[in-house]
Amino acid sequence: MAKSRDIYRRMKSVDNTRKITRTMEMVATAKLRQAQTRVIEARPYSTQLIEMIGRLTTPELADLQPLLRQPDKVKKAAVILLTSNRGLCGGFNSNLIRTAINELDELEKAGVETEFHVYGNKGISYFRFRGVEMVTERNDLGDPPTVDDALVIISDLAQRFIEGELDAVRLVSAEFRNMVSTPPAVIRILPVGVGEQAAGPQPYYILSPSAREILDHLLPLYVTNSTFSGLLETMAAEQAARRTAMKAATDNAEEFLDKLRRTYNRARQAEITNQIAEIIGGADALEG
Repeated sequence: MAKSRDIYRRMKSVDNTRKITRTMEMVATAKLRQAQTRVIEARPYSTQLIEMIGRLTTPELADLQPLLRQPDKVKKAAVILLTSNRGLCGGFNSNLIRTAINELDELEKAGVETEFHVYGNKGISYFRFRGVEMVTERNDLGDPPTVDDALVIISDLAQRFIEGELDAVRLVSAEFRNMVSTPPAVIRILPVGVGEQAAGPQPYYILSPSAREILDHLLPLYVTNSTFSGLLETMAAEQAARRTAMKAATDNAEEFLDKLRRTYNRARQAEITNQIAEIIGGADALEG
């Protein structure tokens, strides 16, 4: 059996680790509340924006809007991956990376030329180590993210799509469903998909300015907002994953500490018993 002194040192080490993971759990919980609020507040705006675009868009107007251009065949596509700058969040980053790899593989199998844009240290480190070519490698997005961060990601790609250099832009980000469910998702940023018109009578609008002028303003706004929503969802999902991982680590440390305490008590009791036996043995030897 290990000496009680060694077990005590191990207990102190585990307890220090438990304090760190507990602190990280509390920090992640505080950040998660703020990030979750931002996500919830942003979702209705995104929903109303795409509904408005869908109501305004007609086949004639769709032909005049570059951001609505549906290519007959996708020849070149850009894939954007969002990961975190820090780890200690379970399988959060590995799930995003795996989804991005699958998306790249599917596009390449379809004969599509791809270019890869990665944001976040974890994704950059992974693909750099494996020698994957990345057009963009950045880790300086804000915490929390802003609309300017979304513009940094999408503005150049949107312009290249308008000019016909790109046929599709897809964003690999996390989807924040709840505290324990944050699956990766692939969002089609470009071309903008407006869906099908609902069956039945459609509302009639008197528009000023014209529908075309309104779409000229709304479509770039939607593209930016879709990217911004991906940033918000990924940030909230990261904090939720980190909170879950740190809580599990804290619980495991506390369970391990309980086992070490029992082992320490047994070792200490055995040492005391041996010391008493040695004293009695020495006393008997002196009397003899």
